[in-house]
Amino acid sequence: MTAAPSQRIVTLSSRELNSRLDEALALYVSAMDYPPGTAEQRAPMWLAHMLRDGWRCVVALGEQDELIGIGYGYRGSVGQWWHEQVRHGLTMVSGPRAVEEWMRDYFELTELHVLPRAQGRGVGEQLLRNLVEGVPSSRVLLSTPEGPSKAWRLYRRMGFVDVLRHYQFTGDPRPFAVLGRTLPLT
Repeated sequence: MTAAPSQRIVTLSSRELNSRLDEALALYVSAMDYPPGTAEQRAPMWLAHMLRDGWRCVVALGEQDELIGIGYGYRGSVGQWWHEQVRHGLTMVSGPRAVEEWMRDYFELTELHVLPRAQGRGVGEQLLRNLVEGVPSSRVLLSTPEGPSKAWRLYRRMGFVDVLRHYQFTGDPRPFAVLGRTLPLT
């Protein structure tokens, strides 16, 4: 692993993230290699997420206090879009027992992104560790596009296991994996 760029990990309140939302969404678009209009489409969703129970956010700041990484999540619960999508897929593939095991008490790691120039240097792991430290849930769940990537290597290295594979969320043609692990991280 290459030495990480000069950075610091900081926890942001919803107000603080809101004041840097354009910068955070630009980071997201860059990290995911999405088309430019994606930021405007995602902004209302990110703002709504900030109101959810247990929401927390951490960022990695570079030398000029610019965002080079971001991670956020919240307590997953019945009625949330992602929860209902995963519950449906998991019920179809593994049955209600798997749903009860994975989805009764979890923290949804909703977003974790690092600028391409800072990837592969431990920033994502630092964000992940700081984000879930002290989370009162017994598990953490996330979804990520299928296929080899730096994100996949990070999640495997951190002990995440398959919960649901090759799942297609409504409105997205790509196959996704839902990964999970128990908390706390060790």
